[in-house]
Amino acid sequence: MTTPPGPAGRGVVWLDTPSFPAAARTALKDDQLRANLKRATGTIREKRLAVASELDDWEDLRAAAAAIKNRTARHLDHYLVELERSVTAAGGAVHWAADAAEANRIVTDLVKATGEREVVKVKSMATQEIGLNEALAEAGITAYETDLAELIVQLGDDRPSHILVPAIHKNRTEIRDLFAARMGDWGEPASEGLGDDPRELAEAARRHLRAKFLTAKVAVSGANFAIADTGTVTVVESEGNGRMCLTLPETLITVMGIEKVLPTWSDLEVFFQLLPRSSTGERMNPYTSTWTGVTPGDGPQQFHLVLLDNGRTDTLADTVGRQVLACIRCSACLNVCPVFERTGGHAYGSVYPGPIGAVLTPQLVGVEQASSLPFASTLCGACYDACPVKINIPEVLAHLRAEVVEAKRHPLAPEALAMKAAATVLDSPRLLSLAQKSASLGGRALARNGRIGRMPGPLHGWSDSRDTPVPPAESFRSWWRKNREGDR
Repeated sequence: MTTPPGPAGRGVVWLDTPSFPAAARTALKDDQLRANLKRATGTIREKRLAVASELDDWEDLRAAAAAIKNRTARHLDHYLVELERSVTAAGGAVHWAADAAEANRIVTDLVKATGEREVVKVKSMATQEIGLNEALAEAGITAYETDLAELIVQLGDDRPSHILVPAIHKNRTEIRDLFAARMGDWGEPASEGLGDDPRELAEAARRHLRAKFLTAKVAVSGANFAIADTGTVTVVESEGNGRMCLTLPETLITVMGIEKVLPTWSDLEVFFQLLPRSSTGERMNPYTSTWTGVTPGDGPQQFHLVLLDNGRTDTLADTVGRQVLACIRCSACLNVCPVFERTGGHAYGSVYPGPIGAVLTPQLVGVEQASSLPFASTLCGACYDACPVKINIPEVLAHLRAEVVEAKRHPLAPEALAMKAAATVLDSPRLLSLAQKSASLGGRALARNGRIGRMPGPLHGWSDSRDTPVPPAESFRSWWRKNREGDR
């Protein structure tokens, strides 16, 4: 067991793509992408609304979840230490990782210690965040994604574009073609004449993965929740691939963000009602797997829990931004966001797309590295209304936008100099009067038909996109002195 880290480091969460505005412009030109996104998000959105409306206490559940998460965040140090004690007492081992590099090193060393060169993986945002697959590949270890959508992404040398449905940007015909072309490179090939019926595609994936499930000795997972007082770790999924990875291998390594801890087992009652309805529009998850340490003769006989910081401690220190750590990765905010529906997840340049990515990624990596993301929103508030744990995403977006502006502010920047000059003029009645007279004279010199056509220098940015009226010959202050000042 390693010791808890000091101040958190920050690992890169992709961000090697163009800024959001540039990437969004490219995405908006892809008609097929937009059609795929509209169909998929619309379907999930309608299902979520239908099943959420079945619960009379839906808003009470949201409030309870927010309260649990907020309380846990305030006492996170206590619950993490309690979780470590519980997991260790149950036969597991706990490792603390300050950043992505440390987490990758820990996992790589654990796999090497088994002598294996292959691992099967349960869908995991945390391992995508740290680039674990790439780190394992550099060490000569192959990671096989077993979630259907993650398998599609891996076969296509692609990137996930949605938290819940990573291959949402592809339709079933594109998936059929990909299976036919690439499955054989990774194992069992697709059968001849494979169609694009979803059942055929699922069966092709099942056959492809079966051999991996039966032979893999090491599995890597993420975690939806971990219970501090029992040491229990939980994964919820829809396909059963996770259950195969969590029960058949001899060694299980779980990488979990430190914010995923919950105090008690009874807290799961709230989240098990909110999560499936908010994510897939289902009343309950088809597969809910829980395990506590190691049980002799049943399941993996070695269990390692890697607790990942990677910027979360820094985020926790921000009294406004910390609320994003309550996220349960349901993707409800993505499915209602008008920006995401039109651009897709790749435009965000991060493993965390959509509204939650726009507020989480800048805090994990620093606003200077993701400065365009807080502006990737209309601030319509739909994400706040949909969030099952009541994260006020618009509030955090506005907060981060202010941080971006401050980070870019320079005392000699044109904007800063202009604001300083304006403050000096507005603070002095004499200077303001002179400025008004100058503007009036200059405006009349530039006027054409009662309007200023194009202003000089950097001011043309204003007049190029707006009608600019000519300043009046006499200012209001001057008129007041002549006509009303004596009436007081």
